[in-house]
Amino acid sequence: MKNLDDKGLLRSLTLKDAVGVGLGAIIGAGIFVVTGIAAGVSGPAFIVGLLVAGIIATFNALSSAQLASKYPHSGGTYEYGYILINPAFGFSAGWMFLVSKLAGAGFVALGFGGYFYQLMPIASPMTFSVLAVILLTVANYFGIKKAGNLNLAIVTITFLSLIYLAFSGIPEVNFENFKPFAPFGISGIAEAAALLFFAFTGYGRIATLAEEVTDPKKTIPKVIIITIVTAILLYSVISVVAIGVVGTQSMASSTSPLQVVADALNTPEISSIITIGASTAMLGVLLSQILGISRVMLAMGRRNDLPPIFKKIHEKYRVPHIGILFTGLIILILTLIGSFEFIVRAATFTILLYYSITNIAAIKQPKKDRMYGRLIPILGLIGCLAMSASLPLIVVFSGIGLLLTGFVIRFLFHRIYGRQE
Repeated sequence: MKNLDDKGLLRSLTLKDAVGVGLGAIIGAGIFVVTGIAAGVSGPAFIVGLLVAGIIATFNALSSAQLASKYPHSGGTYEYGYILINPAFGFSAGWMFLVSKLAGAGFVALGFGGYFYQLMPIASPMTFSVLAVILLTVANYFGIKKAGNLNLAIVTITFLSLIYLAFSGIPEVNFENFKPFAPFGISGIAEAAALLFFAFTGYGRIATLAEEVTDPKKTIPKVIIITIVTAILLYSVISVVAIGVVGTQSMASSTSPLQVVADALNTPEISSIITIGASTAMLGVLLSQILGISRVMLAMGRRNDLPPIFKKIHEKYRVPHIGILFTGLIILILTLIGSFEFIVRAATFTILLYYSITNIAAIKQPKKDRMYGRLIPILGLIGCLAMSASLPLIVVFSGIGLLLTGFVIRFLFHRIYGRQE
């Protein structure tokens, strides 16, 4: 049953819709690009790194589920930080989410243009990238249900293309390609885990949309668990097939490792199908990023951490339309100029900070509100801190610089619009 809550957003995302949003946020650059990079730093043992990353991501996912079921508000960790820790932590989470996702969205849009151009070389890759940003912004504007339906179609195509690749590749797996298994030892596996962790981080997207989920207390935990388990299983199968078919050296030497795998197989139209799957994967991630970014802007606008115009809700479509349009505009600009490299480099730090705050908030939840106990968020926090320790100093300093910039902007907004904690 659809209904409006007191904030004006429409609760219409069912379990199926929400799972689609979660999978659309996860199945993107992680499986289509990062697996090749991870293969280069750890050899076939990157599968172990994948499982380690999946386990740490699961701890974080359970923390997100526990928090979102209790606080089903737009904004995700931005809200939890404010409510359970203090405003500085809440703002840090919200600002870092916006910076990393906006920068990443520009690269995702460019990635879509590059892939789609291979299918239809009738216009430039940039033209396709720009069209994708415009069309997905429009789709978001006309209501969460319409965006959810489009997302389900996109995710289904991506998922089926990867299943086709898996079944095509299983008979061609050569187990000699798994030797030597760990040529770079434990350090290589640890580095692969840190890289691959970011391939899972879209599971938390549904928490930022919690205000639009039906029966959030029951639905959100189910969605997050289904999403993360599905991603781990799918990534594991595809990784085993990829190694077995072409080996990690071939994967590492390409920016499109799954395309290399597809080109090595004789299954009918496999190369074209993987190109289509990669294109829809980029679209799914971009769609979910516009959804998530605009909802965090909504939450931050309510507290004047951003201009209060972002808290406006469209009377008919019941979406934060100003945030959606602004998000689309920024992504379009970043796509046209190629985004800011230093912001993207800092994204590794920002996302670890974001999920560290998630876990701290879950640790501080009252005992009566905990679904999984304190051990889960403690392990999630330890995992985030351990991976942070492996980051280059330039990445950490870039992230800190972006965070400080955010606090300066917040101070100015509070001077203009007043403070609302």
